[in-house]
Amino acid sequence: MNTKSKKFDTIIIGGSYSGLAAGMALGRALKTVLIIDSGKPANAQTPHSHNFLTQDGNTPKGIATIGKQQVEQYENVNFYNGLATNGTKIENGFEITTEAGEKFQATKLIFATGIKDIMPKIEGFAESWGISAIHCPYCHGYEVRNTKTGILGNGEYAYELSKMISNWTKDLTIYTNGKSTLNVEQTKKLSSHNIAIVEKEIKKLDHIEGYIRNIEFIDGTKSPLTALYSPRPFIQHCPIPESLGCELTEEGYIKVNGFQETSVEGIYACGDNTTKMRTVANAVAAGTTAGMSASKKLILEQF
Repeated sequence: MNTKSKKFDTIIIGGSYSGLAAGMALGRALKTVLIIDSGKPANAQTPHSHNFLTQDGNTPKGIATIGKQQVEQYENVNFYNGLATNGTKIENGFEITTEAGEKFQATKLIFATGIKDIMPKIEGFAESWGISAIHCPYCHGYEVRNTKTGILGNGEYAYELSKMISNWTKDLTIYTNGKSTLNVEQTKKLSSHNIAIVEKEIKKLDHIEGYIRNIEFIDGTKSPLTALYSPRPFIQHCPIPESLGCELTEEGYIKVNGFQETSVEGIYACGDNTTKMRTVANAVAAGTTAGMSASKKLILEQF
């Protein structure tokens, strides 16, 4: 941290794409900002980022490094390396406490903290997550187009996802990891598109540095595989917004309006913690919106 100040106009918790974008917007509005970041982005092991104009194919770390370097040019934006562990409402704002016990205060808070994916109990899955065990065809589909591809899922969820993924490959199999709950009509429709259904229980994913080679079943058999789509259930990475009273949606995202405002006055949220649109481009856009919205409120309140 490059300042001794403990009070800021805005504290941003989370210093990846969305948090950096919010920091830039606030910095350019001449507001004092503290970005608290623990340095553990959810896409740390993803090799390349796509569908972000001007940065297509760059590494997530490369994009974040450029972003931080640019935000650091604004003297009123400060950085703190550490984990925010608690937040409280105080007069005229909020106080954030870090794991190290330091306390910082601000009029506004922006949470750009992302979500934590819950991994299935399948050996090799976590190591392949974001590399060849993937969640989004718009992020990864082009790179694994026309390859042996699987969907880990069952029932309505797997059926609907198979419609999408069949756009990128015709060599598609649904792995239900147990008895199929697809109905007769769905099964017939999938068969008409040559989409197989495998009901065997899965033991592990054979991979080399995260790139899947085979899917291995409990019975000892294997099937060659290049990519496995499996959008994961998740929890909020940071519990502070909920502890401060921010509403969550039924799906578990932080509820925000079009200005990235949460249900609590003075608190904003942006990026993966607010939407299933998990792309770098979307995170940057949401962060910019949050930063601009918070700065406008500050400007009008300080007039």
